[in-house]
Amino acid sequence: MLRGKSRLNVEWLGYSPGLFLEKEPPAAARKPRSPRRNENSLASTLKTLLFFTALMITVPIGLYFTTKSYVFEGALGMSNRDSYFYAAIVAVVAVHVVLALFVYVAWNEGSRQWREGKQD
Repeated sequence: MLRGKSRLNVEWLGYSPGLFLEKEPPAAARKPRSPRRNENSLASTLKTLLFFTALMITVPIGLYFTTKSYVFEGALGMSNRDSYFYAAIVAVVAVHVVLALFVYVAWNEGSRQWREGKQD
């Protein structure tokens, strides 16, 4: 035991013996995570994946034929050969846009689920 001036005044430092017990309950007192939350996050992730899969198939193909027929051959009067080339460029750009949107949505969904998990 320390005596006199060499004894550390723990209350002056802001420490009290019950301080740590008040902040975080013991592991037995914590609520277990709900299995519903895992099922909901899995369903949400699957819906997002299926939605962007459908976009990845329909948007580039639809833009390819639409821009080829109506924009490049119809409005701009390009030849058949040139319209193939430029419509393919539009389809490739559309693929990249859909991929970028998927990454953005997946990143935000993952961080949202992480924040919800941290609040438990």
